Order: sequence, then C-alpha cells, then structure tokens
Amino acid sequence: MTKATCHPGVDRSRRERDPEWVKRQPRGDTWDHTLAHRTADTRDAVRDRFLDNDVPADRVQAVLDDGGDALYAAANGEDKDWTDRFGGPVAVALLAAEVSALTAHLNSRASAVRGRAVRELLDEYSAVSVAAHLGVSRQKVYDIGRANNLGTFLDRTPWRQS
Repeated sequence: MTKATCHPGVDRSRRERDPEWVKRQPRGDTWDHTLAHRTADTRDAVRDRFLDNDVPADRVQAVLDDGGDALYAAANGEDKDWTDRFGGPVAVALLAAEVSALTAHLNSRASAVRGRAVRELLDEYSAVSVAAHLGVSRQKVYDIGRANNLGTFLDRTPWRQS
C-alpha cells in the first residue's frame, strides 16, 4: 500500500518525520524476541514495516501475547473507531497478519512433533494399525510421517516466555 504524499509532514511515517524516534526504538533483542517465530532473514523487513507504520515492538508483543484476542474483540465490537487503539487500520492489518504468522508457525511446529511421533510408531507398528489409532487413512499416516524436522521452531510460545 502506497501512502499518499499530498500532505507533506503528515503522510510520512514517523520514521521519516522523526529520525531520532527510530534511534529510540528497541532494536536487536527486543524485536528478535518479538518476531522469534519469523525466520532470521525476514525479521528486519517485518520490523521495518511495523516501524514505518508507527507500530512499536511492545504493541506487537502485546497482541502476540494474547493471541490476537484484543484485536478480535475490538473488531467484533460496536466502536466505529475500533482500530485507533492499535494505531489505525494499517497497524491492525499488520498486527493481524503477525498473529497469523505466529499461528502458522505453531501449526507447523505441531505438525513436526506429530510427524516425529508417527515415524516412531511406524518403527514398531503397521501403518494400518497406526491409522486406526489416529483415525486417519493409511496413506495419511505416511503423509504425516514426512513432516519437517523439529530444529527450526520456537521452544516456547510467546505467552509462556519468562
């Protein structure tokens, strides 16, 4: 989405209006922690997108910490200005996308765990037996068993980080 530039000084991002603000924003560990579910090669671009739209790391972390519950409640509410408390509609779209990215990461992590368990089951039992226990087809057992390795996922969900 390209921002209109018909109002110089207003339509520019906070990063463009106030370069000193950027220097005061958390870098490194804070953003790396907040965006830990993102691959290292994408974190900077995601962080910059948030900063370009005046969304600080603590707001992103708060939304991730509650799994998007506050976003959902606000969107479901009656307040016509429901996006304001999150930084406006662009900020809400970015925050909701980040909840989705975290959820996708956790889903992939669960699939990898399931895949490892199924591979271990297949070492001892037939695919037909495993399928019967899991309530899936024999072919699905093989599909599940091909899930990714476990090495590239978060160790803990954001709401359990201490």
